[in-house]
Amino acid sequence: MRYQRRFLILLLVAATVLAVRAQTPSPSAPVQAAPRISRFGQYSGFSEAKYDSAVRSSQYLTMRDGVKIAIDIIRPAKDGKVAEEKLPVIWTHNRYRRAFQVKNRLISIADSPDIRNLVMHGYVAASADARGSGASFGKALGIFWKEETQDAYEITEWLARQPWSNGQVGMFGGSYLAVTQLMAASTKPPHLKAIFPVAALFDLYEVGSQGGVFKEDFVRAWSDLMTRLDTTENAAPVDEDKNGALLAKAIEEHKAGNRPLITVMERLKFRNSRDAVTDSIPYLEWQPAAHIQQISNSGIPMYILGGWFDGFTHHSFLMFGNFTNPKKLLVGAWSHSPKDADILKEEFSLGAVEELRWFDFWLKGIDNGIMNEPPITYQVMFEPKKNVWKTASQWPLPESVPTAYYFDSGRSGSASSVNDGRLGKTAARRSSANDEYKVDYSTTSGTTTRWDNTVGGGFGYPDMSANGGRGLTYTTEPLKAEVEVTGFPEVHLWVGSTATDGDFFAYLEEVSADGASRYVTEGVLRASLRAPSAPPYDNFGLAYHRSFDSDAAPLKPGEPAELVFSLEPTSNVFNKGNRIRLTVTCADKDNAATPVLDPAPTVTVYRDKDHASFVVLPVVPGPAAKAPSASFFIYFVLILVLILVIAFTYYVQARIRKK
Repeated sequence: MRYQRRFLILLLVAATVLAVRAQTPSPSAPVQAAPRISRFGQYSGFSEAKYDSAVRSSQYLTMRDGVKIAIDIIRPAKDGKVAEEKLPVIWTHNRYRRAFQVKNRLISIADSPDIRNLVMHGYVAASADARGSGASFGKALGIFWKEETQDAYEITEWLARQPWSNGQVGMFGGSYLAVTQLMAASTKPPHLKAIFPVAALFDLYEVGSQGGVFKEDFVRAWSDLMTRLDTTENAAPVDEDKNGALLAKAIEEHKAGNRPLITVMERLKFRNSRDAVTDSIPYLEWQPAAHIQQISNSGIPMYILGGWFDGFTHHSFLMFGNFTNPKKLLVGAWSHSPKDADILKEEFSLGAVEELRWFDFWLKGIDNGIMNEPPITYQVMFEPKKNVWKTASQWPLPESVPTAYYFDSGRSGSASSVNDGRLGKTAARRSSANDEYKVDYSTTSGTTTRWDNTVGGGFGYPDMSANGGRGLTYTTEPLKAEVEVTGFPEVHLWVGSTATDGDFFAYLEEVSADGASRYVTEGVLRASLRAPSAPPYDNFGLAYHRSFDSDAAPLKPGEPAELVFSLEPTSNVFNKGNRIRLTVTCADKDNAATPVLDPAPTVTVYRDKDHASFVVLPVVPGPAAKAPSASFFIYFVLILVLILVIAFTYYVQARIRKK
């Protein structure tokens, strides 16, 4: 025992010495260059941060129709002197203000750590207020509309012509600022060479009215946010506007001419509904999905970044699947606006590294190998904050196996729901089987959902058992082995109702041994818009619903109707001993505008052999890749130190023998 104790002390001392030696350079040793490393999340030795500060200026640009657009220019500097060399430019088309004032302090993109990092590495950064917002003039009649998009073309080319620009222009930004990059690419500006869209939407209808159900709470919050930013005074004036008179005039234009988004979108009942003010069909025009060919033809490389809990998760994959441009896709266990400090740090630190690698390759011509790596990097989730990174060359994963889990009679003994049904791989055999459910309009997935978070709200789903307790649940037996689900789950429901229509929400959940039910993903479909259609883009073979006014078809009393719809994609490992659950409700009161009927209708979910209801999960066979445990690294370090100690001992003994 005494020997073991002394040996451990020796190992500890040796490890400490090695650690100190590794971190403390010899006084006489020259400073060595950073090792050349370029791989996911790591980058050194290829690009030097040779600047130490940034200088901001702002001005107006005049567009083709005379509208003045406010823009900030952030140029790198060293020792107080602005860079004189021509540099590549990265910019963002910003609906959420290029700069603003808080308690006499001006906040701009120069204060963003990732953008500041790019500037220090020799990039000029710029941010322009979209027309009708910030200090820009004009009016915003819609979102991602043609006038705003044409502005992006003009701004890009103006940046390319400036004396401090080398003509290589990129774009960056998240959410609205991600979509404006794609819309800019659709105009094919000659000098736009790369974009980095983070959390972008692809198909506007699947955001505003996913599955035909209007997301009123989300759209209203988004609308209120933009209206508040467009019409309040703390936007930053440009340098020439010394007394703020031009800013005040611009804001008055916004107040008089801008249209609140909610007033536009709440009137769009179908995908082909027309907006009379702009004489356009927003759900078919105000979106990247309307410009697939143009964006692909531009050839502009794009690095798409998304999150498994974003409001736009499946949009990231649709962009990757439909644009033929050089591209990469990164998806982590993140929401749209992370609130957890650890998750926020992970997303933004990885994003900053990848952004620099991306722009170095495409705007500076630095051969860092980023395009030699697998195009898709994604996290597999085991439980909150315990995830593993994987890569893929295509999507859906070719190794995933579509596996049907059928609804069956209860009781599973795991839920206090209306039916407590079971879920299993055995197909229905009975000629008559169903579950009846009187619609409960109080069901909700909560007020800190992916949708709330996409407009800046909190994030964190509650235990979903309470929601399931007021709906229908179908739950497996405890799993005998872990099950990895990576891809798009798809629900097949045979339903009937005493009403002519209804909204059907499906939640995929993981139930732990203590009965808590953790949210994994969700989907929804309005029954009257159930008609399948050929998609206008690659939808990965999933059900697509055109949802035109002519497609609406009521439910008929006593006649089962099949609803097929996908859930938001996920990559989740259902752990051994846990259960898989599919919950069905007919309302999400805090997130979706479901018409409330009085009396509440009774819904029937069929599960007989001719009307089998089930969920198809994309199961990745074999054990999921486990993250190396902390003990693994400890053992590795101890073994390494032991080898070094033994080698050192032999060396000393050899020297003694020679003497």
